[in-house]
Amino acid sequence: MDVSAVNGRGKLSCMIGPSVLCSDLSRLSEESEKLLSSGADYLHLDVMDGHFVPNLTFGHPVIKCLRNKIPDAFFESHMMVQNPVQWIEPTADAGVNQYTFHIEPCPDKSEIPNICRKIRENGMKVGLALKPTTAAKTIEEYIPLADLVLVMTVEPGFGGQKFMSEMMEKVREIRSQFPDVNIEVDGGVGLKTVEECAKAGANWIVSGTAVTGASDPQSVIHELKRITTYYINQRVLTS
Repeated sequence: MDVSAVNGRGKLSCMIGPSVLCSDLSRLSEESEKLLSSGADYLHLDVMDGHFVPNLTFGHPVIKCLRNKIPDAFFESHMMVQNPVQWIEPTADAGVNQYTFHIEPCPDKSEIPNICRKIRENGMKVGLALKPTTAAKTIEEYIPLADLVLVMTVEPGFGGQKFMSEMMEKVREIRSQFPDVNIEVDGGVGLKTVEECAKAGANWIVSGTAVTGASDPQSVIHELKRITTYYINQRVLTS
């Protein structure tokens, strides 16, 4: 995949990114290649440090190995870590294309622009992530610095949680104020919930077990993309 084709600001497009955390991690490269060949637009890599969230997953050494196996795919690292600055350079060196970090561990929110700048200096796109309890207004002034805003639709840290439909108000709020920013949703998103997400304004869809646990992941990805694209086009027609 030509990573330069993955849009930042401007015309919105639908992007489907399976969460590889929900796949068989003992066969990470094979599982990832299967997802990409099934139509995934990017891979969503959940990095957890056991501090910001109670779970512990993988980090940049594993991602670098995956990049060596899959040189051309778009990698987004969702950094559920207590110190997002610490991991910018190692993550860039591992070959990640987009560094999406949580703002909650930043006690001094005035540091967010510096973090965004450092991410760009290391050649990655910028994503800002919000936990369910974090209001959209917390980061409104920083959204112009980002390529994407991730609205968590479950509490971060574990897969398989129930989708929080009340987070759609946050998606709508961000979309109404920032019509050109990519909005990603993550957590409990599948065929039963994607329409709600897309209708609210999300255009990047992270889906875990709904894709990785499907007997036919290609058809699931295709349907997620069809529904999301429909609402993107509807928004264009009515704007």
